[in-house]
Amino acid sequence: MERLVLCPGSRSAPLAVAAGLLEPWGLQLFTAVDERSAAFFALGLGRAGGLPAAVVTTSGSAVANLLPAVVEADRGAIPLLLLSADRPARLKNRGANQTVNQEEFLAPCCRLVLQASPNGLAQEDGSRLDSLARRAWQACLGSPLGPVHLNLPMEEPLHIGAGALERLAGALAGELGLDWPAPSDQDSPRGRFSEATQNPLDRGQGATGLAGVGVPRLDPDRPGVVVAGPWRGTAGELERFAAGLIRWQRRSGWPVLADGLSGLRGWPGLATISAYDLLLDAPMADLGPGQLLRLGPMPASRRLQQWMAGAPGDQLLISEADPRNWDGAVGDPLRWSQGLLAWLDCLPQALWQGLPAAGGQAQAASWLAAEAHAQAWLDRQLPALGPATEPALSRVLGSLLPPGVPLMLASSSPVRDWESFGDPGGPQRRVHGFRGASGIDGTLSMACGLAELEGRLVLLTGDLALLHDSHGWLWKPQLGGQLTVVLVENGGGGIFEQLPIRPGPNPRSRAGNAAPLPDRLDFERLFAMPQAVSHGPLAEAFGVPWRRLGGLEDLAEGLAWAAGEPLALLELRTDRRADAALRQALRQGWRSGGS
Repeated sequence: MERLVLCPGSRSAPLAVAAGLLEPWGLQLFTAVDERSAAFFALGLGRAGGLPAAVVTTSGSAVANLLPAVVEADRGAIPLLLLSADRPARLKNRGANQTVNQEEFLAPCCRLVLQASPNGLAQEDGSRLDSLARRAWQACLGSPLGPVHLNLPMEEPLHIGAGALERLAGALAGELGLDWPAPSDQDSPRGRFSEATQNPLDRGQGATGLAGVGVPRLDPDRPGVVVAGPWRGTAGELERFAAGLIRWQRRSGWPVLADGLSGLRGWPGLATISAYDLLLDAPMADLGPGQLLRLGPMPASRRLQQWMAGAPGDQLLISEADPRNWDGAVGDPLRWSQGLLAWLDCLPQALWQGLPAAGGQAQAASWLAAEAHAQAWLDRQLPALGPATEPALSRVLGSLLPPGVPLMLASSSPVRDWESFGDPGGPQRRVHGFRGASGIDGTLSMACGLAELEGRLVLLTGDLALLHDSHGWLWKPQLGGQLTVVLVENGGGGIFEQLPIRPGPNPRSRAGNAAPLPDRLDFERLFAMPQAVSHGPLAEAFGVPWRRLGGLEDLAEGLAWAAGEPLALLELRTDRRADAALRQALRQGWRSGGS
């Protein structure tokens, strides 16, 4: 294990001491006063690095605060290790302070829940503790990746004096074969405690003995389309995945409909389609799906989902080391859970001797021509000038960021606008999103965790998502990477403006008076829920500098300024009602001919 996030507590003091003793020898230690924020920060670390970060909490309601992040880790296949201190069994169900059934809180979402001796951790011998640790670690990295809860009852005494701590540190160094006294921070061998593990893309994916045995097939000599969903692995894994996909495309000619979170838009050598959300709003006959090769989780676009559901040809859904059914109720495809690379390796060698067939090439040409037309039309409709709109911001942002700088999209409107209106002509970059459960909680803390390992990150978020995790600003003093937060301040939940439920002008009764409830609906109060919070001054209270940008033409300069700060906020104000109308106008304009 390389990284641990420690939350405060007395019952967890032995774990805190252990973490502090191991830090000089390479354990990367973070501290957090908010357990919910701590768990989401660890999620960002796990997504970026591919290995579990541990979160340590005390007993009681502290454990319950981990649940939102555990839900996302489960549904999003992110490795996460939860270590909770607990009261011993003699205090359970007897009204003892801070004593609850915490061992049950996280179980429905965990790959594994393990419990140390109910009489206290000190009752365990070394081999038993080693077994618990190894089982927990391996379960985090199983198939699929996910959260594991290790509940550790602890009996008093919980605290020891300075002299005993010194002797303990020396004994620990001797047992682990480490230098004592511990090295300085400059000499600290970071990563000393990392566990050797296989690449998540390699686990259970060896092709040996699989070729031709129960391997689902698609025919590359007939027309087809690849649909690539959100990518959940690391950047290095994505490179190998993309190489395999290019290999398939060169053989089949099939275009790749690349989800905004796939990381494949703009990938060199890969023909991708990004405007499918518009194209499928009024699909042309020559864009018929034929066969479908579906990769990973379901994309965000509902139009794409509906199109896939009506596709008459064969479908194959390939997931990366995740045997769960992520079909999204879109049909009954063939399934392969051992990953794209293993599937490609299992195909007969004779298959790779051919070239794309004429029918497949013609269909791909139709897709690419429609893509070029749609992107040129969007360029005309969404110029990078004037007051900010959410669709235009999503379109221009990718082109303004330097190549290779990763982006995180908050759930709700940002990820959907990027899906529909993002410009694929910008440099290829890793795009993160946490759509396992698609919640807005933990947005800022997850971004901080990502930035810590990515080195640099830009977060695009709405105002409610940012406010929901305002404790995330507390990561600033510990943050080793650089994070720029681009805030869409639209005074509430803009996603709800796209629902038909917002009433028009107040209806009138026959007498001319305003109609009584329930005919009138307070949309702002029931759905948008605007909050009287100034995000800039709030960030400033945490020591985070901020700027409010006047329009899209100020974005490039703002991004350059923010890149020089460890953590910075850029605010762009938009009109959510006008943006909802703009989205509708764009779709209507495209359906009317897109000219």
